[in-house]
Amino acid sequence: MIMPFNDKAQIWRGPRLGDVHIAFGLLTRLPLPCFGTKGVEEVANGSAANSAWTWPLVGAFLGALSYLVGAFALALGLPLLISGSLAVAAMVIATGAFHEDGLADSADGLWGGYKPARRLEIMKDSHIGTYGVLALILVIGLRIISLGALLQNPMAFAGIVALGALSRTPMILFMALMPGARNGGLSLSVGRPSVVVVGMALALSAALAFGLLGVQALWLCTTICGVTALWALVAWRKIGGQTGDILGASQQLSEVAGLLTLVSLWA
Repeated sequence: MIMPFNDKAQIWRGPRLGDVHIAFGLLTRLPLPCFGTKGVEEVANGSAANSAWTWPLVGAFLGALSYLVGAFALALGLPLLISGSLAVAAMVIATGAFHEDGLADSADGLWGGYKPARRLEIMKDSHIGTYGVLALILVIGLRIISLGALLQNPMAFAGIVALGALSRTPMILFMALMPGARNGGLSLSVGRPSVVVVGMALALSAALAFGLLGVQALWLCTTICGVTALWALVAWRKIGGQTGDILGASQQLSEVAGLLTLVSLWA
């Protein structure tokens, strides 16, 4: 199941400011002129995986954006559920529903087909089925309710930002440690991150989480590790590896599990 850092991993050429631009271009739909054609070329030639060490920074930014929108709505006197809905909406708009799409496709494919080839075929289909709809309803519903419950907590900003960083880390681990389930797709075009890139991403996400939450970050890390391991097992048994949809779903599952953990800790 595991293919750690084989010879197909990209050779790391050191950190660059452009890595941040490429990461935002990959993981968000924010209008960044600095991404430009160079970033597109990095994705096309499979070397964009070198930017993965900055993905926790993108996640932290998205978490901060989500919190600020929700907190502003709450300050206007809107109910908790509406404020939580707007907080989720802000993240969905900023990412172009990138990860949500992966969750829906994964649910449709993994449980809608009987053989790996058929499951991959369904995942590639742009139509959404019953499994995908139900997965989106459940996950988005839990995110809205959890964020609504957290927004009034004085530690909400720290928790949501830390979770934004941590929930992007499983995608990097999937790319580095699991083989691709198909010979094409976004995951393959991005490339396989090197051991240095993965190590920097883990260190950065841990630094953000523990810096913001202290020892409470251990609960988040433990929960996300467990969810990631379980999702990796499902993907391996169902399709024999990872795809871009599997990566996106890993972020969504990690985020909702982390939110539920924070609600449990701070209720």
